[in-house]
Amino acid sequence: MTDRLKGKVALVTGAGSIGPGWGNGKAAAVLFAREGAKVLCADINGDAAQETADIIQDEGGVADVFTADVTDAVQVRDMVAACHDAWGRIDVLHNNVGIVAPGGAGEQSEEDWDKVVATNLTSMFLTCKQVIPIMQDQNGGSIINLSSISSLRYMGINYVAYPTTKAAINQFTKVTAGQYGSWNIRVNAILPGFNRTPMVDNAVVEMVQKGTDPDMTLDKYYAWREEKIPLRRWGDAWDIANAAVFLASDESSYVTGLELVVDGGATLMLD
Repeated sequence: MTDRLKGKVALVTGAGSIGPGWGNGKAAAVLFAREGAKVLCADINGDAAQETADIIQDEGGVADVFTADVTDAVQVRDMVAACHDAWGRIDVLHNNVGIVAPGGAGEQSEEDWDKVVATNLTSMFLTCKQVIPIMQDQNGGSIINLSSISSLRYMGINYVAYPTTKAAINQFTKVTAGQYGSWNIRVNAILPGFNRTPMVDNAVVEMVQKGTDPDMTLDKYYAWREEKIPLRRWGDAWDIANAAVFLASDESSYVTGLELVVDGGATLMLD
């Protein structure tokens, strides 16, 4: 690689994967390390985070693991402290944690709504609350929040809390970028489109089955979505990780408050 992140320390939440393959957080953590960063791999599933750290270490990189529920303020505080204590700074915060739950506004349970809001949105507030003072003291840093093109429009899936929280992440990103820019803290969001990840394989198809098409299968879902992508192929976690490396690196030193769509052009084709 090219050492684009040499000397930087990155904290990646959701750095594990919920199933076999490469999730966005896992790929980003590995690619950050390949580009020279020291990486704290944080996840609610410690074994999944350890798997990511093992990959980094086997490749000669530097990584540590922290098991945390990022909806818990105390655990987030301890996670950030562990990263800072280990390496003396935090240059990159990459927020990857996200879940889905079925149901539109008339069907979704309050319990599911609260859980999705806490996991997808409140977690980013909690991590930023702890990391921003560190970045202020060191006069710089890059915060990267994972959003979704579902934040922009209705995608044909009835899971109201997910796109709502993703839209809120976009605004959270912009107002935070505006407030803390004078400390050279950059805050950007990545909006993935139709990217094949373990989350899609294990959760999204079930949302469609429960919502709009009970006969949906994984193969049918991928074919349905692919028709709406101008590049006529699905993306993957590495497409998102490459975008994250750009936003984490000094190459994007004049980029902040951005909603970076990485979707193969899918939003061009959607009503």
